[in-house]
Amino acid sequence: MRGHLRRRGNAWELRAYVGRDSVTGQTRCRTRTFRGGKREAEAALSRFVDEVGATGVAPSDATVGTLLNSWLSLVNEDLSPTTVRNYQLAIDNYLVPHIGNIRLTKLQTAAIDRLYRELRERGGKDGKPLSPASVHHAHSVLRKALQQALRWGWLKSNPAALATPPKKRTPQLNPPDPTEVIALIESAMITNPVFGGFLHLAATTGARRGEICALRWRDIDFENAKLLISYAIVEGTRGELIEKDTKTHASRRIALDDFTIDILHQVRRQMDDRAAAVGGAIVPESFVFSRSACGENPLPPNEASAIFRKIRDDSGMRQMRLHDFRHFAATRLLAAGVPVRTVSGRLGHANAATTLGVYAHFIEASDRDAANKLGALVHPSRD
Repeated sequence: MRGHLRRRGNAWELRAYVGRDSVTGQTRCRTRTFRGGKREAEAALSRFVDEVGATGVAPSDATVGTLLNSWLSLVNEDLSPTTVRNYQLAIDNYLVPHIGNIRLTKLQTAAIDRLYRELRERGGKDGKPLSPASVHHAHSVLRKALQQALRWGWLKSNPAALATPPKKRTPQLNPPDPTEVIALIESAMITNPVFGGFLHLAATTGARRGEICALRWRDIDFENAKLLISYAIVEGTRGELIEKDTKTHASRRIALDDFTIDILHQVRRQMDDRAAAVGGAIVPESFVFSRSACGENPLPPNEASAIFRKIRDDSGMRQMRLHDFRHFAATRLLAAGVPVRTVSGRLGHANAATTLGVYAHFIEASDRDAANKLGALVHPSRD
């Protein structure tokens, strides 16, 4: 790192150059005034240059908000649209309003902890408490951005690394039971038969909402009773629909039972009739579940959830999500003794460890049942 000494009246200006501003491209430097002789000033300049090199310097006047936006612009192409949208919401709603104007070099761990406490107490809508999971998400975004600042040389340490976000509580899964699932599917079949097929497929395959929305007729092998899941529909930052690969970036082919095949035949007849009414036709590339007559466009995932909530509420059912049909499929398979690796592959998890982590409680229950059955074989009841 270079330094420069210049006489200014009765004092000396010490100037340490620290490279170019990553944002503006302009040369950056820090200055300090020193009073004394030239030899002492030269020694002070040497110490000043070493000091600046040790502490690091962010771009001139760079704020936390500048960093967050620069970081998100850097990484957004490698992230799914859903992740980008969630990161942007955390930045806009929780981080920038509270610490966005703080100079990056002035941000301290204590200030970050105060932010988390404030968010936890009144960071939600209308000043209500924000959930620990949402605060932890904001912490994750901030920490990642500050870590990038380290790589850019804007900081020498990450103040979020030592911060203390609230502990995330693992939500207790409460999937619907078979009676509830059947009642919801039957209600849907009366008012919206095509969406009834959507719910039936969700319950029997455990596929994600966006994966079902992305299904095309070419993905259904009626002859061999199999379903190919290769893509998912997600909504972009501006609400546009995007077709992308699955969450694990891998396709999977799963078996279908005969009744599910019959339901899909019924959905196809419904869609064929709707297309014929407008002089069109369903083709292999048409989406299975679509709001357009000929299946040109997929059913938006959020719209699928909205339809589900209306059917649920109209049926007087308890609060549950469309995603809980996925949990229903997983837990019922595990309770039936289906191997975890098979369940994992059917759900599209990256590996069986993910399935074990999410459904540990239900696997333990199945293990207890297995223990009782083995015990009964080894120790039969005595007369």
